[in-house]
Amino acid sequence: MSQEKLAKAVGKKRPYISRIENGEDVRISNLILVANALNLKIQLTPG
Repeated sequence: MSQEKLAKAVGKKRPYISRIENGEDVRISNLILVANALNLKIQLTPG
């Protein structure tokens, strides 16, 4: 999926997706948006 398509799916702009890919904006809430758009599940476990 292109950054543009993913950005539209999560309601953000393409540069925002690029920042996530580069590890610059990795909040759990943002990961959930991306995971949902890609039909993925996130599982958090205590470390």
